[in-house]
Amino acid sequence: MSSRVLSSSRSQCRLVKPILNYRCASTRNTTPEARRPRRILSGIQPTGIPHLGNYLGALSNWVKLQRDALPEDELIYTVVGWHALTLPQKPKELFKSRQDMMAVLLAVGLDPKRSIIFHQDHNPSHTELAWIFNCMTSLGQLRRMTTWKSKLATARNTKNESDIDESLLNAGLLTYPVLQAADILIYRATHVPVGDDQTQHIELCRDLADLFNRRFKGKGSMFSLPQIIKTQTKRILSLRDPSAKMSKSAPDLNSRILLTDTAPQIQAKIRSSVTDGLGELTYDPEARPGTANLLTILGAITGQEDLHALAATYSGKGHAELKTDTADAIEELLRGPRAEFERLRVETAYLNEVAEDGARRSKEKTDVTMKEVKARIGLA
Repeated sequence: MSSRVLSSSRSQCRLVKPILNYRCASTRNTTPEARRPRRILSGIQPTGIPHLGNYLGALSNWVKLQRDALPEDELIYTVVGWHALTLPQKPKELFKSRQDMMAVLLAVGLDPKRSIIFHQDHNPSHTELAWIFNCMTSLGQLRRMTTWKSKLATARNTKNESDIDESLLNAGLLTYPVLQAADILIYRATHVPVGDDQTQHIELCRDLADLFNRRFKGKGSMFSLPQIIKTQTKRILSLRDPSAKMSKSAPDLNSRILLTDTAPQIQAKIRSSVTDGLGELTYDPEARPGTANLLTILGAITGQEDLHALAATYSGKGHAELKTDTADAIEELLRGPRAEFERLRVETAYLNEVAEDGARRSKEKTDVTMKEVKARIGLA
């Protein structure tokens, strides 16, 4: 594949060198030539500029999936605006964030000529199928989901999820795993790259696919059961509170590195990150979560998987050297995507063109699915 990923007369951006390996339980130990074609889908919420955790845990992996895909593989990436509404949003800020997120996806190296890139809310089939699935999902299943509790805890700036007042829970936040299932199954996706915190949602998605197949029979199964693709990078934690993951909604701005942060801002945030006063550096996530978090970040960027060995390279040194190296590595990683994002975010016409083309291509796939779904349930 060419390293030029935007084949527009006006816009070109470079493919960011991938820094992560990925694995899929269903295709492990299988050569690319031997496996079946895959239809991969993933989405990201337009709730502010992505942070380092988003980049290491998702975006760079999407680029790698695109780079390593077979010609027969299909890749679908969406900006999930409907999901953003599960927590209060300011309309003008959400509108801008949607456009910025489209620019981010292109800036990090996704190619709209190779992947379908679009806004979820431009395709009404997502919410149409979600309603059907809502009518099949029990309240007990939804209450067992843990993510809505963590989202409310983050929004209320509390660590104790048991202290959350459930009267603050809106129906959309409770049922958004059902919409996520619809996002996946409307394309009959075979593989979904997610982090550990989303595994429970994919299990619900598989349950709904299986339930639909058994309840509404036809010529073969309507939906395949999607497989999870997990990245090997561990969760990136908050720089100020290493007991929690890095989050765009955390009140402390110094808790996260944003894609748009300058080199001085990155250095300042890493210097002020919480570590410990112990001596020799070691990788111990339980006893030394702040130090372990910096080693995780540095290891993910440099490709060093053995974090104990990485810590050993700092023998005779301290946190100051580790923080300097981590800040330098982050700046080297983000410099290119940051510059490309700043260039693309003002090219409104081009961003709209990409979004419209992606929506058209997505509807070509989902219209076929919805026609069969409606026929099976008796609405057509």
